[in-house]
Amino acid sequence: MLRFETAGESHGECLVATLTGLPAGVPISLSAVSRELWRRQQGFGRGGRMKIETDTAELVTGVRHSHTTGAPIAIIIKNADWKNWTEVLPVEAAADSESKKKPLKRPRPGHADLAGAIKYNFQDARYILERASARETAARVAVGALAKQFLSCFGIEVLSHVIQVGTARIERPVEWDEIVALSRKDEVLLGCVDAEAEARMKEVVDEAYRTGDTVGGVFEVRAHGLPIGLGSHITWDTRLDGRLAQAIVSIQAVKGVEIGEAGEAATVFGSKVQDTIHYDKSERRFHRGANQAGGLEGGITNGQDLVVRGLLKPISTLRKPLESVDLDTRDPAAAAYERSDVAVVPAAGVIGEAMVAIVLAQAVLEKFGGDSVVESRRNYDSYIQQVREY
Repeated sequence: MLRFETAGESHGECLVATLTGLPAGVPISLSAVSRELWRRQQGFGRGGRMKIETDTAELVTGVRHSHTTGAPIAIIIKNADWKNWTEVLPVEAAADSESKKKPLKRPRPGHADLAGAIKYNFQDARYILERASARETAARVAVGALAKQFLSCFGIEVLSHVIQVGTARIERPVEWDEIVALSRKDEVLLGCVDAEAEARMKEVVDEAYRTGDTVGGVFEVRAHGLPIGLGSHITWDTRLDGRLAQAIVSIQAVKGVEIGEAGEAATVFGSKVQDTIHYDKSERRFHRGANQAGGLEGGITNGQDLVVRGLLKPISTLRKPLESVDLDTRDPAAAAYERSDVAVVPAAGVIGEAMVAIVLAQAVLEKFGGDSVVESRRNYDSYIQQVREY
């Protein structure tokens, strides 16, 4: 089974990720991994940390001569900011290390600070902040970049775009080719394919800057080229929609998920929601009248584009702090401020791509198996022939 883990803190020496279960022979491009890490750092509204870090992934095991070996892959992403924290967060305590700490004593509403400090019995929320930070997602994006390269062996692509920032929203359908073109841009504003809608989104972010606030939004991840039959209806934990939902909501600050047109579907009659089924006898294939289900029915991919949206709340660190309590005195206090972002919706979309790609790569391997990508592809081709002959 394909599985991954990440380790590391926001201001620690590095982020680490391990990926186990990727078959041998998958072509790997380090420049493609770097491109994904670059995309995660872009967008209007990002904070000062993005000016410090230039994320680069080092693949130290499991890839040789630009191909996977089938062994576990280990990835390291060094934190450039670590040089400013070596005395604050040393691995081994020194005689004067207490005096150099930067404790976080005024927990931020909406962050893991207070709940985590109580759970782990820390009188200081610094250790909670360090691991709960979305800096961790750089490691996920690196893993997702490898999952994407595996999926590309089967003609599957995963990309994202932004459909809403605050109250500003794109109100028209978006074509796959537009999302592809957006992903190739070397300048990223707010990750929207429509210039007029993006300008309105920027106005919302400008307002958040002016008022010391933050703003959330909605990103959409699409997967193109999926075969019918990934996932299963037979048990709750094999249903692909549930697995995708968990993956998206696991992203920091994401509080909700929508598959297809779920929000609209909840407000209308069933006759307006279902994707009608048709058959082209000349091409000998089934097709649909629409894709309101977002490419999933009964927890199984139906051959249409997968459409998954993440609903991102405004991040918790505000330049104009909210009410909190001092952990030492228990007196009212303004919440702590750590260098932070104002808007991160485009970056969240890239992280969403990584998580969707990982889940889909797991589903592909569950369906087609294979110790090498040649074997996986042979099994895939045989299945596709079966589908054509159905």
